[in-house]
Amino acid sequence: MPELPEVETVCRGLRDRVYGYTVGAVSLRGPGLRFPFPPDFAARITGARIVAVRRRAKYGIIVLEGAPAVLFHLGMSGRFLLEPPPFPAPGPHDHAALDLVSPLGAPLRLTFRDPRRFGSLDLLPDAAAADHPRLRDLGPEPLSITGPELRAVLRGRASPVKAALLDQRVLAGLGNIYACEALFRARISPRRRAGTIGPGRAEALAAGVRSVLADAIRAGGSTLRDHAQIGGEEGWFQRRLLVYGRGGEACVECGSPIRQFRQGGRSTFQCPACQR
Repeated sequence: MPELPEVETVCRGLRDRVYGYTVGAVSLRGPGLRFPFPPDFAARITGARIVAVRRRAKYGIIVLEGAPAVLFHLGMSGRFLLEPPPFPAPGPHDHAALDLVSPLGAPLRLTFRDPRRFGSLDLLPDAAAADHPRLRDLGPEPLSITGPELRAVLRGRASPVKAALLDQRVLAGLGNIYACEALFRARISPRRRAGTIGPGRAEALAAGVRSVLADAIRAGGSTLRDHAQIGGEEGWFQRRLLVYGRGGEACVECGSPIRQFRQGGRSTFQCPACQR
């Protein structure tokens, strides 16, 4: 599933390519994706101008002037495609298409493609609507988290620290890949109880979270399966992963074998020598 860096990359790509464009015709194929399309989805955004694209956690928000914002989630395999005319016929996994018009009148089609149908398209009455059911319980953004802030949200939690990091109420947008990588950068065992993280480790972990996410965004995210940037390019941060997906391989720091095990139904990767 795309995590924060992949969604941020998509949002930045959309912002660079479609800012100022107006939504013309909107076509939807089928009743919805993971969730049904909102009633009158097409009618409520047709004619509106795109004035911003931003991210909240693993969600993207396309802000429209004088209309509800479009809230999207990429799910497991969702992606956006930008296509100039002549527009091709929709493919079997193309679920929504927005025909856009530039300020100079040039047409462009924005298609949402999702083979596995775990993504979603919804509407926000207000682009800043933090009380939307899918946004209201989200924790702080990890790109700017500080040590004291992180320690505060971990305090009192008996779960392993990695499980706590994956809880979107604790940090909004962090997923399995970058939780493993951040813990390695901080030299913290993923099994350590979250509530035992003291000030020093909290500072190290917050720095690890911020740095790994920033590095991944600069690399266009990690393409392990489906992720692609708006122009179709793959991300390349998967080439710089230090522990994730490297079970049994030598640690880049000490040479010890990377250990792989299951936590909460997900694979965890750890250097037992470096991470305590």
